[in-house]
Amino acid sequence: MPGLSHQAGVGLLESLVAVSILALAVLGMLGVQLRTLAEVQTSVRRAQSVRLIEDFAERIKTHPQSFRPPPDHPADSASLLPAPADCRITACDAALLASWDLAAWQQAIADTLPRGAGQVLAPERHDAWNGQPLRVMVAWRANERAADAAAADGTDCPMGLSCHLAHVQP
Repeated sequence: MPGLSHQAGVGLLESLVAVSILALAVLGMLGVQLRTLAEVQTSVRRAQSVRLIEDFAERIKTHPQSFRPPPDHPADSASLLPAPADCRITACDAALLASWDLAAWQQAIADTLPRGAGQVLAPERHDAWNGQPLRVMVAWRANERAADAAAADGTDCPMGLSCHLAHVQP
């Protein structure tokens, strides 16, 4: 049987090539699956940030004048009064209620999003508060994103975070 010696091991080689191709296909499908999961997670976090901004907008609508700082004071999260213990239990004036709402909103962001933080930024024009919407930014830890990302209006997003910026009319 001299013809059989030339064919020895060819079946094993074909099996090895087939298994290698199958392994590459499985790894490719795994990569696609992981990328899809990351995109779904990003979409869920973006939807959560939109929902949290809508929550803040509803809080502002209950007492819109409280979220307007004095004309000589810039509007940011630090410009509001310190929040009392709990405005659901104690009576609060409009300014304290606004601070409590902001603190409760920021805590909801921290509880919902990884490294989540919310910030209320001044309108583009500091001299005209009447009719000017507040800029509200929600940031969270990003899995993948460009290092120098900025919001649509040029507001910088902190390094390593994804941000969603919205304008909220008080």
